[in-house]
Amino acid sequence: MPPTPPDHAPLPGEAARFDALVAEADAVSVEGWDFSWLDGRATEQRPSWGYARAMGERMGRARAALDIQTGGGEVLAAVPKLPPLAVATESWPPNIARATALLHPLGAVVVADEDEPPLPFADAAFDLVVSRHPVTTWWDEIARVLAPGGTYFSQQVGPASVFELVEYFLGPQPPEVRGARDPERARADAEAAGLDVVDLRAERLRTEFFDIGAVVYFLRKVIWMVPGFTVEQYRPQLAALHHRLETEGPFVAHTTRFLIEARKPA
Repeated sequence: MPPTPPDHAPLPGEAARFDALVAEADAVSVEGWDFSWLDGRATEQRPSWGYARAMGERMGRARAALDIQTGGGEVLAAVPKLPPLAVATESWPPNIARATALLHPLGAVVVADEDEPPLPFADAAFDLVVSRHPVTTWWDEIARVLAPGGTYFSQQVGPASVFELVEYFLGPQPPEVRGARDPERARADAEAAGLDVVDLRAERLRTEFFDIGAVVYFLRKVIWMVPGFTVEQYRPQLAALHHRLETEGPFVAHTTRFLIEARKPA
């Protein structure tokens, strides 16, 4: 059960502001993987390696590329030059429609896929496979669809990311949950699938939420943070956090990210 919020004396107009912010964030669409709605309401420090730029450079050199779990296709659509064959997979129907509308005019094909093995492609079909923040990485399938000499390039969510917020709602998490998504485990899994890891970097980055609407939007969009999150279920905790934001300033959390690049031996 989530923690019981502390008692507090509400500020003048606090309840009305809380209701307005929560209602706005609970009504807005969370389709796609564009977080621009949070502009001015939350900030997230970016990793130093510049994934979108580095991925775009690799796309420009590829002949056939696959973007796994593309979301709404926003990252792939920003690539300066797509390869002759560009394919993206996505499982969530609203995102499939969004990605199709965005990527088809650019010459990329969107394939509906359940994000479970097997990938719907032939062996050695791609010389580049990418994925930004995949929920699960199926290393054996990535190795299978990569051509000899091909590369997998991915930015992933690391262990205990934004857990200050997660544990505010869910309470302390066990070590096995906090330690999940360890980059060294990713290295081991990649190597077990027959890939050579040529780059692995991790960073811990500052994230700030400035109002309760930003928290609601974030938890509705990133659904695995607080599984089954709804405003009604967590209204008391949200109200207490709103008071904290109003009286103490931004809620500070830390995201963790890692970059992994792995190649299939030629």
